[in-house]
Amino acid sequence: MNRKLNAAALGWTAAVLAALSMLILGILGNFGLYTGAVEMMQKWHLFFDLSIGGIVAGIVEAAVFSFIAGYLFGWLYNMFTGE
Repeated sequence: MNRKLNAAALGWTAAVLAALSMLILGILGNFGLYTGAVEMMQKWHLFFDLSIGGIVAGIVEAAVFSFIAGYLFGWLYNMFTGE
């Protein structure tokens, strides 16, 4: 059985999901919804803010970090399974 995980595909998937999540959170935050989550994202992410530039910067930051985390997870999985 082939258990090899495509690390790059996992990284890109994580990056796209993180970017979409930041976009949705930024849009909803501007409507006054999920303010607690917006406050948390502003604390956790260096560049995230409710301005257009802050949302775009938060999207880029989240996508980069998520890609790295997803890729490393896939790489480690492949290393430990011997594939």
